[in-house]
Amino acid sequence: MNETTIKNERNNHQIGKGIDKQKGLILKIFQLRESEVRSYSRAFPTVFSTAKDAYLYDTQGKQYIDFLSGAGTVNYGHNNAVMKQAIIDYLQADGVVHSLDMATEAKRQFLEKFESVILKPRNLDYKIQFPGPTGTNAVEAALKLARKIKKRANVIAFTNSFHGLSSGSLSITSNSFYRHEAFTNRTNVSFVAYDGYFGQEVNTIDYLRRFLEDNSSGIDLPAAIILETVQADGGINVASVSWLQQLEQLCRKFDILLIVDDIQVGNGRTGQFFSFERAGIQPDIVTLSKSLSGFGLPLSLVLMKPELDQWLPGEHTGTFRGNNLALVTANETLRYWETDDFSKSIKRKSQLLEKTLFDIQARYPELNVQVRGIGLIYGLDIPDPEMTQAIAGEMFKLGVIIERCGVEDRVLKFLPPLIIEENVLKTGLETMNQSIKAIFK
Repeated sequence: MNETTIKNERNNHQIGKGIDKQKGLILKIFQLRESEVRSYSRAFPTVFSTAKDAYLYDTQGKQYIDFLSGAGTVNYGHNNAVMKQAIIDYLQADGVVHSLDMATEAKRQFLEKFESVILKPRNLDYKIQFPGPTGTNAVEAALKLARKIKKRANVIAFTNSFHGLSSGSLSITSNSFYRHEAFTNRTNVSFVAYDGYFGQEVNTIDYLRRFLEDNSSGIDLPAAIILETVQADGGINVASVSWLQQLEQLCRKFDILLIVDDIQVGNGRTGQFFSFERAGIQPDIVTLSKSLSGFGLPLSLVLMKPELDQWLPGEHTGTFRGNNLALVTANETLRYWETDDFSKSIKRKSQLLEKTLFDIQARYPELNVQVRGIGLIYGLDIPDPEMTQAIAGEMFKLGVIIERCGVEDRVLKFLPPLIIEENVLKTGLETMNQSIKAIFK
């Protein structure tokens, strides 16, 4: 989730003001009883009733191509048939649904398959912690563990970062929209420049290295450095392979734990299961959530190198850690990764998406757009936020759901399900082209 739709309300720019009277009546209960904090329902003012694969359908029967994917939660599509059947079978067999962190058959199957399908083929050796069910729970646990191990308070995060909105995660989230009214304790966090922040000609690792070398820099030696290898809500900023490798080397030199937040861009979003695989690095701690369950069910993990598993029994708990239904479906998602066919399919669709966006860049030079992305997460950065908003609104009218992100919400964020068929992807992208044409009339 990002600031887009909340800002829309504040600026009185709601998409779809011309919805018909019947739809307005249907939405009335949400306006009357649901908190003002609601956001996506303002950007997409309709009531959705069903969903399948890469489509959402509203109560009026209108079909929408989903370029949002639950903010990266349904990478494997809506109501994936195999996962749905696995849930039905598990429930009909009276499988354990809630178990705290007791051992269950669902957890055993997941752990065994995650080891054999994900960890061993990548030569990764991680212990697995089940924190609370959401991404921010995983981040909180990772920060707590890093500080416990290194016995240092400071953590380094990056410009344009987003790690969640609970207090610890918020402290390492740079976006002032979320921070300026939270009145939270922001101490023990230092923000430094992400890759490309000063332009591609400036290597921000050099700056970070100098800060760490200089005892008078004002930045305390941190317990950990946390980052997204692709900043999703930050505007689809993709860290280069070289920059990631240098960052890992820097962490090793200064005895700093490297935490990769793979909550939104893991689970295949960049084309490989982990977003950091392309750089050949091995983070000390990894956080996973969102599409981990594959079915939109809440589940999160903290992966840690074995020597870092220094928790005492019960030292970090949560009532809903290790959601068994989510583990059942997560076990099914791992079938996609038993061969490299799925990665290859993502790459093909990525090339189609990238080419289309660069064609738009060439076709409309007056927009002065930039194209950024990798795998099936791409951004079309348009310097005029009102233009971006208008395009997103027109796409919604024409049956495509897409959100905005980045500075001033000026980036169109393409986040389709990884299983989207190429013809459906093409249709959605053609709708974008039609929307731009309509705005330029």
